[in-house]
Amino acid sequence: MTEKEKMLAGDLYLAFDGELVEERNQAKSLCYELNLLHPEEDLRAEVLAELLPNSLDPWIEPSFFCDYGYNITTGKNFYANHGCVILDGAPVTIGDDVMFAPAVHISTATHPLNAKQRTDGLERALPVSIGDRVWIGMGAKILPGVTIGDNAVVAAGAVVVKDVAANTVVAGVPAQYVRDVPEDEESA
Repeated sequence: MTEKEKMLAGDLYLAFDGELVEERNQAKSLCYELNLLHPEEDLRAEVLAELLPNSLDPWIEPSFFCDYGYNITTGKNFYANHGCVILDGAPVTIGDDVMFAPAVHISTATHPLNAKQRTDGLERALPVSIGDRVWIGMGAKILPGVTIGDNAVVAAGAVVVKDVAANTVVAGVPAQYVRDVPEDEESA
């Protein structure tokens, strides 16, 4: 297996493999281009289409950074505010009508606890899945292997280390259940 195949399979892989470095550099070049566009230039959609070929017309404010881009899939009406970072060694799937506040970070990358494996350059990537109509608050961090259910709300500053049930609000470090999402505005 190539290092890329290992990465996509969730196995330990060498992150500094030539093919992966080249692909990250390509994504970083596109992020650079996106982040330097003048706000009135009408090129954002073109750059995002190249950077995120598996996404449905996302709206992403600069600055935005990702590792590969091709592992990110967004549904319709996805919005990410300034300072979003997605480390997408594994698939990151984002549903419809999802909103990210400023400085949301998602990482699929994780490193072995074994020091020798880490110093040898090995890492692993685990997928992240975010359902429909999810709101991720400012500065929240989503860690590898996490699934967030439909309609969930992740509070500002939360660090999500385990799955979040649909229709719930989580907050804190590590993120914990706070309450169910209200069914109507009167109970919000």
